[in-house]
Amino acid sequence: MAPIAIDPAIKDVVEPKKDTLGLPETSRARLEKAGVDLSNGYPYRPLKPLYLDDVYNVRNKDRPHVDPGSRADPKKKALLSAAEKVIDLTAHIGTEIVGLQLKDLTDQQKDELGLLIAERSVVFFRDQDISPQQQKELGEWYGEIEIHPQVPQVPGVPGVTVIWPALQATEMKANFRNPGGASRWHSDLVHERQPAGVTHLHNDTVPSIGGDTLWASGYAAYEKLSPEFRKIIDGRKAVYRSAHPYLDRENPSAGPKFIERTHPLVRVHPATGWKALWVNRAMTVRIEGFDKAESDVILGYLYDVYEKNVDIQVRFKWTPRTSALWDNRITIHNASWDYEGNQPRHGTRVTALAEKPYFDGNAPTRRQALGLLEPDEL
Repeated sequence: MAPIAIDPAIKDVVEPKKDTLGLPETSRARLEKAGVDLSNGYPYRPLKPLYLDDVYNVRNKDRPHVDPGSRADPKKKALLSAAEKVIDLTAHIGTEIVGLQLKDLTDQQKDELGLLIAERSVVFFRDQDISPQQQKELGEWYGEIEIHPQVPQVPGVPGVTVIWPALQATEMKANFRNPGGASRWHSDLVHERQPAGVTHLHNDTVPSIGGDTLWASGYAAYEKLSPEFRKIIDGRKAVYRSAHPYLDRENPSAGPKFIERTHPLVRVHPATGWKALWVNRAMTVRIEGFDKAESDVILGYLYDVYEKNVDIQVRFKWTPRTSALWDNRITIHNASWDYEGNQPRHGTRVTALAEKPYFDGNAPTRRQALGLLEPDEL
């Protein structure tokens, strides 16, 4: 079998398929308004790569990254003063901005939004009139757009992926007991050499009941750990793997293998300078330097800290035409499938890649930086 060449721009190979699922009308109207060509089927589906080395080589070199939040006004006056309302949804994570259109933000406001996302982890904007092209343009402000080698995309707009559970069900049907990959705590693209920074998900069609998404704060998860326990994991690296497996070209009979890269368990956000716990149950597989049994115990505890402390989480109820922008460097998220696919859901997603994860032992926690520490936390 001849090797498949993977084009990072993913322009040349496609499996054309007609829309047989019934694209929701609200989604169709948005796409047609944006001038998206649906005549050759929807969505655009690149031919899936077979071999591990092809996917490694899509992005296998260091790339420059300057976080826009690091150059923002700390008071974020241009952004916050222009909003009708700014609503913090919980004490630790999640803010909703009312009265602004993402497509109309100035450069200064985009920088300040980057800092707000870095501080609050996820920021929501309802009633957005934004095309996939404008969504991609905004994403490019926050870093190089990830173009996935196999995930369905909006035709003609590479890097804008399609989140459509009805489509995913044609390959792996979800059910109540096994709702699927997005319905477990995870963070996007942790296997990349330079993993995901800001992700922007715009849902143009949502179920009337259910379908919430939850996020948890990596800043607060780290702060839940005792100072002595932090010493065990500070500076340690773990192995993070891809969501999709591929074949080893040199040994294809060995079966599917995952892309794996090592990154710090605790990382520092370049815009805030705060430490965050960076693990997720779906894709963090082992800690370097520990026996498997030891690694499993520590990781299991860290997963639980993230997932079981409801005071460091936010649960968001979607409405049509809502955008969520979150930072994968400091969060994990989980899409609730409690609507069980009984109503349509459709959205588009853009993810900007960020810096290589790094650890700085002198960096403060969020609570330290904000002067929130109580005596028993010292």
